[in-house]
Amino acid sequence: MKNNRRDFIRKSSAMAALSVAGFSAATSELLGSSSMQPEAPLKESQSKPYIQDAGIKMCFAYFAGLEAEKRKVQFGKQLNVLGAVGGINTQMVGLPNVNPWEYEAVSAVKNAWEKTGLKLEVIEGPPSLSEKTKLGLEGRDEEISNFIIFMKSLSKAGIDTICYNWMPVISWARTTNDRPGRGGALVTAFDYEDVKDLSPTKYGEVTKESLWKNLEYFLKAVVPEAEKLKIKLAMHPDDPQVDSIRGISRIMTTADAFRKMAAIYPSPYNGLTMCQGNFSLMGEDIPTLVRDFGSKNLIHFVHFRNVRGGKTNFVETFHDEGQIDMYAAMKAYIETGFRGPLRPDHVPTMAGDSNDHPGYSALGSLYAAGYIRGLIEAVAKNG
Repeated sequence: MKNNRRDFIRKSSAMAALSVAGFSAATSELLGSSSMQPEAPLKESQSKPYIQDAGIKMCFAYFAGLEAEKRKVQFGKQLNVLGAVGGINTQMVGLPNVNPWEYEAVSAVKNAWEKTGLKLEVIEGPPSLSEKTKLGLEGRDEEISNFIIFMKSLSKAGIDTICYNWMPVISWARTTNDRPGRGGALVTAFDYEDVKDLSPTKYGEVTKESLWKNLEYFLKAVVPEAEKLKIKLAMHPDDPQVDSIRGISRIMTTADAFRKMAAIYPSPYNGLTMCQGNFSLMGEDIPTLVRDFGSKNLIHFVHFRNVRGGKTNFVETFHDEGQIDMYAAMKAYIETGFRGPLRPDHVPTMAGDSNDHPGYSALGSLYAAGYIRGLIEAVAKNG
């Protein structure tokens, strides 16, 4: 009886192990199985150590400067999101009398970020590129010359990406910066009906033809220099992508416009900022477009964000609730080999956070970074 009881306990313990650990050779033998299947080999992605963010350079935008962005800087370091995106703010580094395109200014700003533990990866909103160049006004050659000096300064400082746009006079525009979103979070929105009847600016009517002509002039002047310096020029879409605002036409409003831009001066340094929200509002399928542009090595920088709506009426959303298939988009980036800088863009302002800088709140950025990092790891490990 004792032997039978001992044998029962031994088999019961083995069955309990089976329920926890799964089917194995030992339990197969215990149960008398004659058809044990070999374990499936590990996928290649599982057999290699995972590199955080799959090699993509995760960044936060810091447009308000170091002092105003202390909280987000701290979040970035705690999250190991160590890339910084911003401008060259000479006031921030105590050099108000130095031109922002000069090396002294660029180097000082870069070093200021490095002292915080972050690396300045992308200049967004470059100095010496304004109405003179975009509208073809007197003084544009000097402005372009200073832009080339700026590229040389960046190259010397070890910064290789410039995000710029072709929106003269009226740049980023929203008609609402505090619309209640999910759970009362504040989001930005745009409705063309609110601006379509506004009077023209002092520049009067600016045609698409003139903007294209001026863009061609600019690209033919700067892209050859960018090639020598290995500086990536990343054109941002017009935001919003309406036909015009207050008489100022907009041209970077379709995917075909970016193909046309790339064809003006074909170069691996004449590329774009893949701002998902803008391209989605154009009616594009983002994963498909990422594969198209990515296969041509045109994507130098990514604004990872989500939206609902179309060109003339839209709202920005949390990353997990808009119209873009974010998992499929991330899959497209990784599979086409994108490993450049990427940042969350236009996040909602969450409870307890300031809406002083709509779209760039610290808590909203914190949530977005976690969501993005989870997508990257899911794609990379299941590819």
